[in-house]
This record gives sequence, structure tokens and C-alpha cells, in this order.
Amino acid sequence: MEKWTVQDDRPGNLAPVSSFPWIPVMLALAVAGGGLAYYYGTREAAKPLTPKAEAPVLAEKSAAPPAEPAVRYPVPAGPVGEVHKPLPSLADSDAMMRESLSGLMGAKPFADMVVPSDFIRRIVATVDNLPRPTAPRRAMPLNPVPGTLATGRAGEDTVLDPANYARYEPFVRVMESVETQALVYSYLRAYPLFQRAYEELGFPGKYFNDRLVQAIDNLLAAPDLSGPVRITRDKVLYTFVDEDLENRSAGQKAMIRMGPDNARRVKAKLADIRKAITR
Repeated sequence: MEKWTVQDDRPGNLAPVSSFPWIPVMLALAVAGGGLAYYYGTREAAKPLTPKAEAPVLAEKSAAPPAEPAVRYPVPAGPVGEVHKPLPSLADSDAMMRESLSGLMGAKPFADMVVPSDFIRRIVATVDNLPRPTAPRRAMPLNPVPGTLATGRAGEDTVLDPANYARYEPFVRVMESVETQALVYSYLRAYPLFQRAYEELGFPGKYFNDRLVQAIDNLLAAPDLSGPVRITRDKVLYTFVDEDLENRSAGQKAMIRMGPDNARRVKAKLADIRKAITR
């Protein structure tokens, strides 16, 4: 599969490692991504440019603001003296990834859910895309959520049918089945491969773990909705009627589409992961 770059699919960008069970780090994020592709269009609201006000002349030179740190969330170090086998190259990681994933998830869930090639690059691209307006289907590590979008009626409005939310349940169960500390520990051991893939994506000098935390924070900020969610269809694609919902990130819109109970469970896992990777 071809590599992606940050120039691909704008706007919105693109967007084991041994027996490492780190994959649910991705599943907690890509469980949203699995349903992104076909059911909704996205549009980016035009934002007027506001001219900057001129700074007042001060009698004394004001102190410069502190520089933004190059790395906000460095990955925690392992125990002193811990020794591991060398990681494979990024290009050679797929075989071990497939073996460890199918052992972790089971052969059938793996076959049903996972795109079994270029896995680390797909994870990195998906993490980078979820806070953006769009997340291209071809970059995702999971297959689309099976079935078709279920709609219902609330008076004169077309709304998301709660029956739609059951389509996400298998993905959420897999995500919940893995112990958070074990999967994060394994992600940290494999971190150099994620960092290399992130730099290849077009972010030299940027830190992938920082972007992972940003993506998690963006998903945690998805609104908790209790009433009917109104949608409308423009030719082929559905969009949210509520402009505030429609202008949210690709990841937040996917959280809304999976339903409040699934979103709550995903947020709980994400909060645990965030705590572990920022300690």
C-alpha cells in the first residue's frame, strides 16, 4: 500500500511488534474511525479572519511568553535495566502485528475488523486525522462498521435510529476486553515505530505521543447527547442538521453516531489510556 503524506486528502489531512498487546490503544480511537467513511459528509465552517490588535507601547520591555515545549507528553520510561529484543523495522512489522493481533482478538474478530497491512502507519494516520474535519477511509486500520445507517422519524424530522448503535457494539467489546496498563506498557515499548511513522507522514520534529493525547482529548470533548439526533440527506451523504454538530471533528461526529452508551464506554477507556501515557 502506498504511503500517505500530509498533503494527501486535504482538508483534514490523511489522514508488533512481537507479542505486544498494545493494539487496543488504537482500538479505543479507531472504534470511532471504523464508522467514519460512508455515512456522513463533512464540511468545514468558514471562519472570518480577525485582524490582530496592535500591542500597546510599554514603558518597559515585557517578558516574552515561555516557549512551547518541543515535547509536551514524553513517553514514560520503563524500569531501569529492562532489556527487550530489538524492534523490527517499520516496513517489516506487519507479520508480527498480524500474529499478535489475531492471538489477542481471536481469528474471527481479527478477520472481521482489521485491515491486515501497513498497520502502524494506518494507526498513526487515523490518530492524526480524528481531530480534523475529515478522516479518509483508506487510511484507517479497521474495516467499516458493518450494516447500513438506520434512520427513524421524530415528527417531521429524520433522526438517527437507536438501532444503529448496536452496529458498534462488537468493536466496543473488543476495546474493553484488554487491560489498560498492559496495553499501554506495550505501546510504549513499541513507541519508536509509531514515532518513525509519524515523521514519515509529514511531521518531522513533531512527537506522536503528543498528537495521541490531542486526539484523545478531542474525543473526550465530544458532546453527550440524550435526545434525538436530527440528520438530513444531501444527494448521497447524510449530515447533521445541527450546525454545531456538523462542524465538529471527524472523531467527535463518529462518537455521536455510535450512540451515548457506546460513547460513554469508549470515553472511559480513553481516559484510562490518557492517564497512563501522560504520567
